[in-house]
Amino acid sequence: MITTIAFALGAVVCTATTAPSHESRAALFTDSTYKALYDSGQTFTDFVSKATARKEQWEGNYAMKVAPDVLVTRAAAAGTGWKLLVVTVPGCSDSVNIVPYVASLLDKVASVEMRLISPALGKAVQEAHRTPDGRAATPTFILLDAEFNERGCWVERPSNLIELMKNGTDFERKMAWYDKDRGASSLEEIVQMIEAAHAGSKKCASDLLKTP
Repeated sequence: MITTIAFALGAVVCTATTAPSHESRAALFTDSTYKALYDSGQTFTDFVSKATARKEQWEGNYAMKVAPDVLVTRAAAAGTGWKLLVVTVPGCSDSVNIVPYVASLLDKVASVEMRLISPALGKAVQEAHRTPDGRAATPTFILLDAEFNERGCWVERPSNLIELMKNGTDFERKMAWYDKDRGASSLEEIVQMIEAAHAGSKKCASDLLKTP
């Protein structure tokens, strides 16, 4: 059960600890667990309609519809039956600058669906898929196939922003970076993750831009 997994991995969501190995993380979850989490999730529209923080920003970023046609074509060509399970909260500054752009991309890609869950449900998922510096974070994206097998993951923010943040970039500069990027970096990496799964490999988190 998901509650048992959460207890085993630790109770504090954002405290840096020794993360599980990449090979062991997928084994922590059964297909039925992922299916239950996905089935309990909200559509993007339902999530935003009930948002209690940053609602205008969620709506505004989604309305930009910035996903380039080339990414739509690539995602659509990467097989069918894909599902994105996303652990997120309305008030997360990273989530609001990533998830709405992904939703607008998927509006044009019928082969990929997305559901959003809260950390209250997805805590164990977050803790099993930590950031490069060892934190559980939002958003956490899990790529599932048609049978709810984990086929990839993507956590918190794009790799070029991760590198920038290592140099001590403050919140205002981070938000300015997001305003300029408009989801481009996140969309590229998430499409790469789907393409890799279609090709039979698995990409997670900051490994997305590395050569397989």
